[in-house]
Amino acid sequence: MSVIKVAILGFGTVGEGVYRTIQSHADELTAVLGKKVEVAAVLIKNKHKEREIREGVLVTNNFAEILELPQLDIVVEAIVDKEPTFTFLKKAIERGCHIITANKEMFAHHGKELLNLAEENHVTLGFEATVAGGIPVIQTLRQLLKINRVQQIQGILNGTSNFILTEMRVKKQSFAESLLSAQVNGYAEADPTNDVEGYDAFYKTMILSRIAFGEEPNWQDVEREGITSITSELIETAEKLGLRFKHIASLTRAGGSIKASVKPVLVGNEHPFYHVEGVENAVNVFSDIVGRITLQGPGAGMYPTASAVIEDLVYVCQSKPVKSSATPTSTSISESENPQGKETWLVYGLAKKQLSTSILWIEQVSDGTYIIQATKKDVAQLASQYNALGYYPILGEYKVEMKDEVLTAL
Repeated sequence: MSVIKVAILGFGTVGEGVYRTIQSHADELTAVLGKKVEVAAVLIKNKHKEREIREGVLVTNNFAEILELPQLDIVVEAIVDKEPTFTFLKKAIERGCHIITANKEMFAHHGKELLNLAEENHVTLGFEATVAGGIPVIQTLRQLLKINRVQQIQGILNGTSNFILTEMRVKKQSFAESLLSAQVNGYAEADPTNDVEGYDAFYKTMILSRIAFGEEPNWQDVEREGITSITSELIETAEKLGLRFKHIASLTRAGGSIKASVKPVLVGNEHPFYHVEGVENAVNVFSDIVGRITLQGPGAGMYPTASAVIEDLVYVCQSKPVKSSATPTSTSISESENPQGKETWLVYGLAKKQLSTSILWIEQVSDGTYIIQATKKDVAQLASQYNALGYYPILGEYKVEMKDEVLTAL
């Protein structure tokens, strides 16, 4: 029986998970592919560290040694940072290897170039593991895009931030206490900036945009906000209103352009993300035929991410090389239901008399905290005038017992 030879770059959580899964699911892989899958090499940093890797596998810190192997079919990349990983993958593609990556930062910056290079060299590139861990969102989008036209994607794409927000609400903890808990449990790095400031979710959002729409918004135009400004008091206030904070990435094709944001928002119990807790991720896709579908599952960890890599391994072995990008869809979300662009907001740090006549006052939550309806422009203008003002959008319909005096525009 012929053999598929695989090299794994990196032997941290993801790389080790991929190695173990190839060993534990060898029979299943052989049954699906008709060939035996073997790990031929592992790239590591420290050659002297003991690892449970079988005899006969090349364990090296020199990537050139891996490229010199007499047979090399697939390179799985599970390292961090843009370099040297980008250079490694280019060289592997030029050698004629299929590529699988779990590196969202590198792929967000260099994915288009890698896809083009893979096309030129008649190999396939898998990147399911770059977005939402074990959730097969990229495979789902590939399937939908055969006929459906995707118009909007929303997602909880970072398990660390979702875990922190859940801990703050459930355990009545501060942000700092919940972050420490995330670090102790291995969900957050010593430097958690990429997660809590929204960079990780931003990179994943750009990857999803490229798949869904064949292009990305201008990175500088994307609103990116982390969760560090959310206090335990705000979470308690939201809970009393039946709302929960979620860090949500959003992509919408509207008016011929792509609008994107990564920011904290509030959702009610009818929203599909309301019950997405802990390190779970979720992605909601709206397309013109099927409507809305939601995928939910573990967003991080050794085996959820390894699952995505292994599914990509099957994908690259069975697929013929395809063109590097999707064809941009021409349909867009209709804005006719809300022609003035008004949204519902939780605002705090101002007095009712400071609200302008263009803002609809819905409910007073407490002193200085209100539910209002206004355009984003109006709320941003308020924030520029009053430094103490903070605000968060509420997704979906906010229900309240309407009173005549409450609904009076000021």
